[in-house]
Amino acid sequence: MNPQAKLIFTISLILGTTITISSNHWIMAWAGLEINTLAILPLISKSHHPRAIEAATKYFLTQAAASTLLLFSSMNNAWYTGQWDITQLTHPTSCLVLTTAISMKLGLVPFHFWFPEVMQGTSLIIGFLLSTAMKFPPITLLYMTSPSLNPTLLTTLAILSVAVGGWMGLNQTQIRKIMAFSSISHLGWMAIVISYNPKLTLLNFYLYTMMTAAVFLTLNSIKALKLPTLLTSWTKSPALNTVLLLTLLSLAGLPPLTGFLPKWFIIQELTKQDMAPAATVISLLSLLSLFFYLRLAYCATITLPPHTTNHVKQWRTNKPVNLSIAILTTLSLALLPMSPMILTIIQT
Repeated sequence: MNPQAKLIFTISLILGTTITISSNHWIMAWAGLEINTLAILPLISKSHHPRAIEAATKYFLTQAAASTLLLFSSMNNAWYTGQWDITQLTHPTSCLVLTTAISMKLGLVPFHFWFPEVMQGTSLIIGFLLSTAMKFPPITLLYMTSPSLNPTLLTTLAILSVAVGGWMGLNQTQIRKIMAFSSISHLGWMAIVISYNPKLTLLNFYLYTMMTAAVFLTLNSIKALKLPTLLTSWTKSPALNTVLLLTLLSLAGLPPLTGFLPKWFIIQELTKQDMAPAATVISLLSLLSLFFYLRLAYCATITLPPHTTNHVKQWRTNKPVNLSIAILTTLSLALLPMSPMILTIIQT
């Protein structure tokens, strides 16, 4: 793609996100979301491969439907209450339609079918943007409207998302699809606590973005798109693969690592809200995700495939590791000791 065109699309993405997260009026928020969608479409389809075109078409149709529902929800609320302010969403039908629209935007179950297919049809870097940057504006709208939304509905969607994200990721061999189901599962953790402590949802999103960035940049560096490629990538950069193992375990939420921090806080908050059964169910369902993270980690760090393989071993290179990967990986592994300070910031 032409560098000037890429620059224009990137600036448009930043502009669309900024407009949505800083707006008080529904029309401005909707306009920001539309700019975002139109800016990412050429980036998804830039390879001109039929799968990339298909991914861009699916993404466009889903996002257009979600934007229509969002606009309908805000107009319905304005019709009954006379309010266009995002935080003044009070009409029950509008709240229900908005929950549906944002679930479609984010890829929450049962509106998740488009997300793994779109991820599979694009490159790792654009996949990373779809998993993180493109989720930020809808998460912000969810944050601003969270007092008005139905907690029971959000809890149901969240538990289903964690269950389906873990369950459907089990038999995947394509890394981008595994990361898509991982994203759906993490969105479940964010959605379950948004009605009770929205700041925790944002903390979870920030930490998830950081860990996912580390994983995607590492995978992009070793050019791994499917599990068989990952099996033989250890010869290319052993240190990077070892670090990938730890980052994946952090993404799974294992205790000594950063990924455990948001899960711990969310379980604590749910217990305070007398939702211990929901906390137990969502914790048990996250074990499904742990299985495919362990599978990825095993493939990344296995020293030799257990049988004679036809794969050509890659030459080890002395190329220095990208500084951004080093910083993100360090943060993905070592933030747990700072949890008291983070908790203090959240509670203020």
